[in-house]
Amino acid sequence: MDADLAQRLHKVLDRVEAWLPPEPEAVDWSRDVAAIWQRNALGGQLIPVAARDSVGMDDLVGIERQKTALLSNTRAFLHGRPANHALLWGARGSGKSSMVRALLNTLAPEGLRLIQVDRHDLVGLPGLVQRLRGSTHRFIVYCDDLSFEGHDDAYKALKSVLDGTLTGPPENVLLYATSNRRHLLPESLADNQDTQLVDGELHHGDAVEERISLSDRFGLWLAFHPFNQDAYLTACLHWVHYLGGDDAWSDAAREDAVRFATLRGVRSGRAAWQFACQWVGARQEAQES
Repeated sequence: MDADLAQRLHKVLDRVEAWLPPEPEAVDWSRDVAAIWQRNALGGQLIPVAARDSVGMDDLVGIERQKTALLSNTRAFLHGRPANHALLWGARGSGKSSMVRALLNTLAPEGLRLIQVDRHDLVGLPGLVQRLRGSTHRFIVYCDDLSFEGHDDAYKALKSVLDGTLTGPPENVLLYATSNRRHLLPESLADNQDTQLVDGELHHGDAVEERISLSDRFGLWLAFHPFNQDAYLTACLHWVHYLGGDDAWSDAAREDAVRFATLRGVRSGRAAWQFACQWVGARQEAQES
């Protein structure tokens, strides 16, 4: 009876195994420069990923101050010097996420390794950081488009790793995040109702202090603002050349670029890239017809 049961269980397991996804390849940091952290019932796993593109820091125009600050902070970290966690916040499409990807492409040869963590997997962040402790490599743990709702407690794990535990993050790990929100948490008019003026000093209520306490744990704040028209057109020209349209830029192209941004209601690095893709693609299609 026991042998028969064991045989039946083996058949069931064989059938179940066929439905399971293949086991991901283990990360080899001597070869891989980036990975995604996925939380699971056993804690989590690192899945190696290839670089999305070859865009470098020199390809990002109109955000020179932000590039210089982030490069300086990251290079100090790679050389074992003091460096800060970084929060890149501001207008949509202004180059925040692109800058992190370009940073990896630029500094991977100098030893930078990047791990991206989705907001929904932040609960497992302490376990990931503990796993990286003691490694000979140096890691940026990266959270893209980070923001929390009022009922979301995932931010507590982030606060703890940033600066809330007895041990703190290991010296070979920094956290970088991008967000449209400066304080990462939603802000409402009601939050300011508890603010009081005491002896000429402004004292925020608990709700405001809670929001500020999270973003305050990032020592480097980099603000990204919408482009003016000159910066937008400079970015358009750069991306047109990048995509191989060296002979495509003209007064007509400038007019089309301005019209493109006007119709979308935004001037940004993302809009410049999208315009360049449309413009160069259409010209190449016309030339091949």
